Amino acid sequence: MFKVTAAAAKQIQHAAREGGTEGMALRMAAERKPDGSLHYMMGFDDRSDTDISVVSEGVEIVISPAYKDLLNGTTLDFVEIEPGDHRFIFMNPNDANYSQSS
Repeated sequence: MFKVTAAAAKQIQHAAREGGTEGMALRMAAERKPDGSLHYMMGFDDRSDTDISVVSEGVEIVISPAYKDLLNGTTLDFVEIEPGDHRFIFMNPNDANYSQSS
């Protein structure tokens, strides 16, 4: 359903330690924009009884059922865009702007 790479997991775990949110799940959400692209939101949160919960690379991810279809098949990575500029990126086949390069 949703997974994180080892690099993303390392950064998420670091952020949880630094922010004092260890033990909390990472909540993922997305909304479709008029052009078909997706806007992603994430943050540490408590799980609710209705959440979908997955563990990837040691990170617990929770997703509200309302976002399940938009996030299905997504991989979250943490990459260096240019020297010194590291960012999370979402590789999501449901996003109109997604293209899988070889």
